[in-house]
Amino acid sequence: MPATAQTTPRFSATFDPHTISEIQRAAATGIYDIRGGGAKRKLPHFDDLLFLGASISRYPLEGYREKCGTDIVLGARFAKKPIHLKIPITIAGMSFGALSGPAKEALGRGATIVGTSTTTGDGGMTPEERGHSQTLVYQYLPSRYGMNPDDLRKADAIEIVIGQGAKPGGGGMLLGQKISPRVARMRNLPEGIDQRSACRHPDWTGPDDLEIKIEELREITDWEKPIYVKVGASRPYYDTALAVKSGADVVVLDGMQGGTAATQEVFIENVGLPILAAIRPAVQALQDLGMHRKVQLIVSGGIRTGADVAKALALGADAVAIGTAALIALGDNDPRLEAEYAKLGTTAGAYDDWHEGRDPAGITTQDPELAARLDPVKAGRRLANYLSVLALETQTIARACGKSHVHNLEPEDLVALTVEAAAMARVPLAGTNWIPGSAGF
Repeated sequence: MPATAQTTPRFSATFDPHTISEIQRAAATGIYDIRGGGAKRKLPHFDDLLFLGASISRYPLEGYREKCGTDIVLGARFAKKPIHLKIPITIAGMSFGALSGPAKEALGRGATIVGTSTTTGDGGMTPEERGHSQTLVYQYLPSRYGMNPDDLRKADAIEIVIGQGAKPGGGGMLLGQKISPRVARMRNLPEGIDQRSACRHPDWTGPDDLEIKIEELREITDWEKPIYVKVGASRPYYDTALAVKSGADVVVLDGMQGGTAATQEVFIENVGLPILAAIRPAVQALQDLGMHRKVQLIVSGGIRTGADVAKALALGADAVAIGTAALIALGDNDPRLEAEYAKLGTTAGAYDDWHEGRDPAGITTQDPELAARLDPVKAGRRLANYLSVLALETQTIARACGKSHVHNLEPEDLVALTVEAAAMARVPLAGTNWIPGSAGF
């Protein structure tokens, strides 16, 4: 008999292999999945925007003879000692606990080489981090883990964290295997016990209380330090406006592609906004209050290249922050470690189980043997190289658009490749003058 003809098996778009495996895992374990790494679903992003380089109607700058500035001043609204950075690219907050001591030191070293800042994260400040960071921002989080007024005074700025891009409205997790004796002492926690950070600050319920808290922190630091307010992107217009009303010097806006810390995957993939959708409402709030460029806007969440940096600045941000990209620059997910990632049931480029503390790169671990693999001097140089490339790429694009400073980039320099990106970024669809949602369309 002739063989029966069969069609090729077809996977469901709704029940794809990953979804099926997650249902099976949940059914077998009865617990939700936890990971880091930010959203993995495809989202509208900076790749959906293009720059309009100069030609006749605009005049480009010559790359070797004409300067293009990259410097930025943060926190000049109220602080006696605002921060001066050489590049508009900073290192986002990632805690000692989530990261190893050598990794935190490497972040400080790399940022210092290129003249930018790094940030502490939940759990407090380490001497290595402070010692190797020329400019260090101290995060003040809902958990108060590691909170120390003396360290506040040692910092160059204070960042009040209200939310993070991967989990606006939720708290992070640090599982027991990463609560080493040193981490436990710093956070005043038992060793080896899972720690969940609080989702909101315990001593305020709204912007009036935030204003009081900002005044308190200014008094502790003699009005010297800039005060940042960080929010996860969800209602960027109102959150930015209320942060400004409360007295923030700088607003940090974190999109859902960000998120080096671990939390529930269902949170990472289904809560918040992509950063592309969040920048323009935040800028609009600053403009409506007459505070654009007076209160600086730092954006984060999925920044990878100088093109991403340039596009964020063109949309109205003053600077960007990187987290995941910085860890990759240090050596995380390195293909040279593929055999060890395979032993963990994953592969280089997909490893996101940072909460488990088994990172063979020695970056997201508290295991002394693994952490010792990371040379903070060499890793710091790698990070500095990467930051330098980001700055040079940003300058290259700005020059091509005829700008003598990267902060002169503007929405007029951009077009969008998709209707969605055009609507979110409020720039024309390529080849047209149509901005979806404008003029009643």
